[in-house]
Amino acid sequence: MTEKKTIPERGSTTADLLYGVPAIARYLDMREPQTRHLCERGDIPTFRMGRIICSARSTIDAHLAEGQARALAQ
Repeated sequence: MTEKKTIPERGSTTADLLYGVPAIARYLDMREPQTRHLCERGDIPTFRMGRIICSARSTIDAHLAEGQARALAQ
């Protein structure tokens, strides 16, 4: 019997994961080299799974909202 693959529910950890710079770049609508540079500088919150740079949509969204709030408070 084959196992049926399901699409992860929104809000689940799997659906939140951005695996690799290409996925992060697509999410942010940026070019990959620019995204890689910002990840390496620490401007985009990331973590590594082995050699792969990863992030989470929720973490990026919170990071951007925090930056926007700081900018508006000035």
